[in-house]
Amino acid sequence: MSHIQVERDGAVLRIAINRPEKKNALTAEMYSALAAAVEGAEGDSSVRVLLLHAVGDAFTAGNDLVDFLQKPWAGQQTPPAVRFILAMATASKPIVAAVQGLAVGIGVTILLHCDLVYAAEGAKLMMPFVDLGIVPEAGSTLLLPSLVGHQRAAELLMLGAPLTAQRAYEVGLVNAVVAPEVLLATASGVAQKLAEKPVGALVASKQLLKRVHKAELDRAIRDELKVVSERLDSPETREALSAFVEKRKPDFSKFR
Repeated sequence: MSHIQVERDGAVLRIAINRPEKKNALTAEMYSALAAAVEGAEGDSSVRVLLLHAVGDAFTAGNDLVDFLQKPWAGQQTPPAVRFILAMATASKPIVAAVQGLAVGIGVTILLHCDLVYAAEGAKLMMPFVDLGIVPEAGSTLLLPSLVGHQRAAELLMLGAPLTAQRAYEVGLVNAVVAPEVLLATASGVAQKLAEKPVGALVASKQLLKRVHKAELDRAIRDELKVVSERLDSPETREALSAFVEKRKPDFSKFR
């Protein structure tokens, strides 16, 4: 069974992360499927809006660390996760997201590339990149400070401080917080409203909204990925990932 489900709902392309037994943790294969879905929508004139959501009680726990440790992308010029990030960052059509439960790491940073985001009550968003010995990705070091200010971005990215759905709404990461039972219906309804609008004006409006960071964003994504790649084999990251697998608290005191 595919862990990424893609289906049409009129002019809306629904992309669902469907690995609930693993809190929708993302593998390289899943990233490839997500990227292919977003890229495919870009070249399909009958698709006007994308809806990103998930099955189960979590949006995504981020990277599947077991898959991540195996580095299945080794030797690839553009790893699947990078391909997905770039597809989201350059998508010309509106993207609506529905977030429930846990959203970790890329499960949060990818929301910065969505146009409208709806969260369920009880959702918890966090970006523990530093705790894993790496740095933020997906252009978040550019987009997040622009959205919430430097100090709040530092709190979220350096401390890895979790955000409740309500707090995410207050700082501008999500458009609205709704009851879990109406989350998908709410996001779907918004996607359908967008799909009924003049597509040319819609796409042009998105381009104008994104133009401020367009040149800087590509560089930010590339700079972040360079540092992430450099840090993947660092002693800090090895300790963090080993501690996760061994279910213990990491000890960074020996590193300078």
